[in-house]
Amino acid sequence: MIKQEKSVSELTSKESWRILKNVVVISIAFMVHFTAYSGAANLQSSINAEAGLGTASLAAVYAGLIFSNIFLPVLVIKWLGTKWAISLSFVTYMPYIAAQLYPTFYTLIPAGLFVGLGGGPLWCAKCTYLSVVSEAHSKISNISPEALLVRFLGLFFMIFQFNQVWGNLISSLVLTSGDNAAAVTSVNASMIPKLCGANFLPSADAGDALPPQPPEKIQMLAGIYLACMAGAAIIVAIGVDSMKRYNSGRTSGGGLSGLELLVVTLKLLVEPNQLLLVIVNIYIGFQQAFFGADFTAAFVSCAVGTGSVGFVMMTFGLADAIGCVLTGYVAKITGRLPLIIAATIVDAALFTAILTWPPQAGYGYVLYIIAVLWGLADSVWIVQINAYYGILFPGREEAAFSNFRLWESVGFIVAYVVSPYLRTSAKTYFMIALMVVGSNLKLDFNIWHEKWRKIR
Repeated sequence: MIKQEKSVSELTSKESWRILKNVVVISIAFMVHFTAYSGAANLQSSINAEAGLGTASLAAVYAGLIFSNIFLPVLVIKWLGTKWAISLSFVTYMPYIAAQLYPTFYTLIPAGLFVGLGGGPLWCAKCTYLSVVSEAHSKISNISPEALLVRFLGLFFMIFQFNQVWGNLISSLVLTSGDNAAAVTSVNASMIPKLCGANFLPSADAGDALPPQPPEKIQMLAGIYLACMAGAAIIVAIGVDSMKRYNSGRTSGGGLSGLELLVVTLKLLVEPNQLLLVIVNIYIGFQQAFFGADFTAAFVSCAVGTGSVGFVMMTFGLADAIGCVLTGYVAKITGRLPLIIAATIVDAALFTAILTWPPQAGYGYVLYIIAVLWGLADSVWIVQINAYYGILFPGREEAAFSNFRLWESVGFIVAYVVSPYLRTSAKTYFMIALMVVGSNLKLDFNIWHEKWRKIR
């Protein structure tokens, strides 16, 4: 009897480590893949600034994501399974990197749409996998699935956010290597406070403030990034167990047909607890897009040079990664709502700084302070709101995370569409409005959710 119990204990311990291994491998694969994509995306508003091509291509990405998140994830995951949905979705990002070698509206826009089509199944498959292995681990460890999901999400986003570190380190080293004259801002120091910052208007000012990069450096970046994406697909294909190992007795979407799964996704759009989270989802996407496109163009490229964009974004990614780990543990002490209130206060302070501080030569360190604070606040939003979706919609993870990515994508696409045509100040005021409305609805959601739990 003792030997048998020991054997069961050993098996349980091994399976726990195997689940953790799968979470880590998926996280590393996403980090490697998005090292390439985020590195390229963060440069679009600077290296493809003419006629708003870069931000238009990013808008195409999220237009594709909106369609994809409604119609594709539940179907693709049902057909391929979560593991292969992740691996093959990575491949759909590669044409966008290749298009950087010949950037026109006829190459970047279709490639951006293709990225969007792959992005919906990719992110929903990841979230579904983490939700299912949280349930499986819970049966072994007797820790609640909700607590495990938050921990796994924290671990995932900690590793994932290092993509900002490596992707932007690569871009900065390549763009500032050798003759880096093109990486240095061409704006006269006395004109920086007037032209850059809150007054920056991409459609009018990009030509003067953002000089083009040498073609050979773009080619080098594209080659490195394509190798990263191919490597990520191989990592998942070889290193991750099929979800069939953990969802015994549970089929994707509850055993529904593809059409029925689509209906579940659409019905979820109008559920009260989903509607109360819509604005905060849009805000999460908008503020991330604003920092990656508008802040980097108006404050970094314009004031200190395109070569510094990667270093600032690397700082943001490192702060975000650290915050993703901390927020999971702090939430156990304070609860989720105080963390979200703290993130709202930090964001309000950052928006005030953007509106009132004119960037100046010699004050580049301020940009890194802003990047750190922005990354910490963003980590709270992405971990806690993702966790809410996993907790609120058990058994409907594919549909729930499809909706999360859909509304987040709306925020991205709005930000990228208006980016070339509005000054930084106007976009900041809009972001403040989203934050205020979204935070209030989030508070209403908490009140509603508590009442619903008591009634149930």
